[in-house]
Amino acid sequence: MDFLLSARTEFAYYRQLGEKTSSRRCRMLTSSASPHQGNNSIAVIVKHLHGNMRSRWTDFLTSDGEKPWRQRDAEFENDLHDREELMARWSEGWSCLFNAIDPLTPEDLQRIALIRTEPHTVAQAITRQLAHVPYHVGQIVLLGKLFLGENFRSLSIPRGGSRSFNVDKGM
Repeated sequence: MDFLLSARTEFAYYRQLGEKTSSRRCRMLTSSASPHQGNNSIAVIVKHLHGNMRSRWTDFLTSDGEKPWRQRDAEFENDLHDREELMARWSEGWSCLFNAIDPLTPEDLQRIALIRTEPHTVAQAITRQLAHVPYHVGQIVLLGKLFLGENFRSLSIPRGGSRSFNVDKGM
C-alpha cells in the first residue's frame, strides 16, 4: 500500500473512532465537563482539531500551515454548547484535510510545505498530522468512556474478546 493511501486510511479510521464515540449519545459531548479542572472537554478538543486541520490543510502547498486568521488560543475556550455546531466543525475540519490530501500524488511527497515557517516535505507534514490527530481522538475516546461508564461499548476488540476475534479472523 502506498503512503498516501495508507495515510488516508489511517485518518479515516481515527475520524470513525471519534464519530463512534460521539454517536454513543455522550451527553458530555458539548459540555464543559472534564475529569479534572483545567483539562479539555470533548467540545474543546473538537474545536482545536477543527482549527488545526483548517489551518494546516487550507491552501496546503501554497501558504504556511499556520494561517494568520487562526486563533489557536480561542480553540481552548469552551463556548460550544450545540451538538450540531460541534459536529459541523468536526466535519469541516476533516473535509479540509481530505480535500487537501486526496489529490496528492506520490510525486508530491517530496514537495515542501511550511508549518509555522518550518519547511516540511509533504510526507513529513502528513506524518506530523498523523501523530497529532490520533493523540486528540484518543482523548475524545477516553473522555467518552469516562462519561458513559458502563454504557460505553468497545470500539475495537472488547476486553476478553481476543480469542473470539482471532478465531473469526482464522488465526
